[in-house]
Formats: sequence, C-alpha cells, structure tokens
Amino acid sequence: MNKVFKLLALSTLIAAATGCTSYNISQPSSPIDSQVKADLKADVAVGEAISGQSSVNILFGVFKFGGDTEFADGVSYGGESGGALGMLDPISAVKSAAAYKAVKASNADLIVAPRYEVSEENYFVFKKVSVTVKGSKGS
Repeated sequence: MNKVFKLLALSTLIAAATGCTSYNISQPSSPIDSQVKADLKADVAVGEAISGQSSVNILFGVFKFGGDTEFADGVSYGGESGGALGMLDPISAVKSAAAYKAVKASNADLIVAPRYEVSEENYFVFKKVSVTVKGSKGS
C-alpha cells in the first residue's frame, strides 16, 4: 500500500510539472503617428470601356472545377465568401480571372474604376459563380 501511495504521489507530481499551459501576455501599446510622403504622380490615360467575364463551378463550397487558369495578380478582393487564404476563396479567383481577361483583351495596363457583377446559382452542394467586370481602359 505504501508503494502504491508513493507511486501515485510521484505520478501526480510528474503530471503537475509537465502539464500543458498557455500564456497570453498583453503588452500595452500606443498608436504610431507616422506620415509617408511620396513624390509620385500617376499619369494614367483613361480610354474606352472594357469588360471581362469568367465563371467557375464549385462543389461543396470548396472544390473548383471548370474555371480559368490565368489570373490578374497583386489585387486583394473583399469577398462575400471570406476565407483567409486565396485558395479558399473561389469568388476572388473568379474576379481575378475576369479582370485578367478584360486587361488582356483590351491591351490595357489597368482597369480604371472596376465594377464587379457577381452572379451565383446555388444548388446546395453545387454552385456556379459568374463574374463580369466593367471599367475603363487605363494605360
């Protein structure tokens, strides 16, 4: 009985010494007041109206198939489907593909004042997302 008590006491001591612990240390902070000044002037020639269209099929809200393979890079889109990673946000990928098609077809450098029209046909486990982007040619 004494050995069992010692073994139980030793195992309790080991468990208490090696248990999982989380620490959260809050650090007081103050806002940083900084100003960035760049002496750049954008010279963008606004041209005719341009547009692009893309669509994709989405299975279970995650798996994309039947969409485009070329995308405009460097633009972060706010989306209704959310998602911290771009791979997990299929609507942003469709917007990016539509922007790429508009820029490529018109030989523009950028789209001035882009407007996205998002259309979703939702069938519970399957949905089709279509995006049309309209704006002005910028070069």
